[in-house]
Amino acid sequence: MNDKELALKIIELTGSKENISSVRHCATRLRLVVKNKDKINVKAIESLNKVKGSFFNSGQYQIILGTGLVNRVYDEVIKVTGEEGNNNDEKIVYGNKFQRAIRTFSDVFVPIIPVLVATGLFMGLRGLLTQEAILHLFGLTTKSVPTNLLTFTQVLTDTAFAFLPALVCWSTFKNFGGSSVIGIVLGLMLVSPSLPSAYDVGSGAAKPLMFFNFLKVSGYQGSVLPAFVTGILGANMEKWLRKRIPDALDLILTPFLTLLIGMTVALFAIGPVLHTVETGVLFVVEKLLQLPLGLGGLLYGSFGQLLGIFGIHHILNFLEISMLANDGWNYLNPIGTCGNIAQAGAVLAIAIKVHDQKMKQVAYPSALSAALGITEPAVFGVNLRLVKPFIAAMIGGGVGGFLASIFHLKATGMGITGIPGTLLYLNEQLPFYILVNLVAFAVAFSITWLFCVPKEEKEEVVEPKEEKEVSSESLFAIASGVRLK
Repeated sequence: MNDKELALKIIELTGSKENISSVRHCATRLRLVVKNKDKINVKAIESLNKVKGSFFNSGQYQIILGTGLVNRVYDEVIKVTGEEGNNNDEKIVYGNKFQRAIRTFSDVFVPIIPVLVATGLFMGLRGLLTQEAILHLFGLTTKSVPTNLLTFTQVLTDTAFAFLPALVCWSTFKNFGGSSVIGIVLGLMLVSPSLPSAYDVGSGAAKPLMFFNFLKVSGYQGSVLPAFVTGILGANMEKWLRKRIPDALDLILTPFLTLLIGMTVALFAIGPVLHTVETGVLFVVEKLLQLPLGLGGLLYGSFGQLLGIFGIHHILNFLEISMLANDGWNYLNPIGTCGNIAQAGAVLAIAIKVHDQKMKQVAYPSALSAALGITEPAVFGVNLRLVKPFIAAMIGGGVGGFLASIFHLKATGMGITGIPGTLLYLNEQLPFYILVNLVAFAVAFSITWLFCVPKEEKEEVVEPKEEKEVSSESLFAIASGVRLK
């Protein structure tokens, strides 16, 4: 079954395109908001080849496909449903206010994460190539590295975070129905070269501008919350203006008023307040992670995986992005990675020890996936279903997180964990990163092996049913709700 056929089959089993209100995706999951949950044939969807599982969370039906595949299937799905799904004016609301807020937060930050992942990798590689020990292998020193080459690497490592508010504002405008180009410009205004840089003001190299003899204003380099709220305000203001300004004046007045009012409110009201809030949140989180005796790492390493189950893990994106933009380090990544690797250890123990072939077929690839940083197949397909292996993974993650805190590990980027995550530690931390993850894996594996494998596996994993050959044209007709003659 190719990508198009898989997408059409998913649409058909979800109740046809008329039942799909909106379509989104993250790094591994296709996220559908549907009008009627009862029309979804969950078992049939989970039995499809390449589908690793599915679940409802935060008002969305989420189908686990894995990296790469999810992007291709999403592209095929929206060819049938339209980019935003059907009946966009009809609001389908699931979940409480907190769940909807988290979903909105996720929709804004997920599109910019790939850029930040790439930036983190650039930082790691730059750190590796400028280490004395590495340069010494080629008979060089740090003074031997050409200045122009260092400048080139700085362009790669600094650009995304220097203009982070523009990325956040663009994505917020897009998700709230505003014009993306206005969002980009409004975000760029927050870091305009005409304003004293937040970094320079923080270091004392520059002074903020003074308005009204009491209001200090500077750029918002590295800030996330001011750009996010400014984007929400600006997008809604633009939509409000377009409904009231005559068509003949819309092209001139709507962008003018949106940028003028948006920037004024952002600089003099939203920015100062939310930047203070953001700084306070980061301070609290970092202090928690730095609790004595590795207690912070123990707590986050143990319970971090629960955030994904409850659908609120995307709130961590804001914290990680802010940490990186603030001082160039991500303190959450090494501890969270231990939790992911522990899930791999637990599910591998299940794969080796159980006799049920169906379970083995799910558990082995899930272990590899978790080791590469994608834990959904392991968590939702095996560990959480059996409960005890998930608890064993929490213990393993806690032990690894404890050690990560003791060693003061910190990543150069975000978005990748496990084996690929080594690219974020290409410095003197690398041996410790490998050590803490091996410990997390070993603890989770050992506990699961000794105490958590059921004597007789009673859970059933649905095997893919043999399907008749159906043409792509037929699948398209079925998914679209069209009857073939």
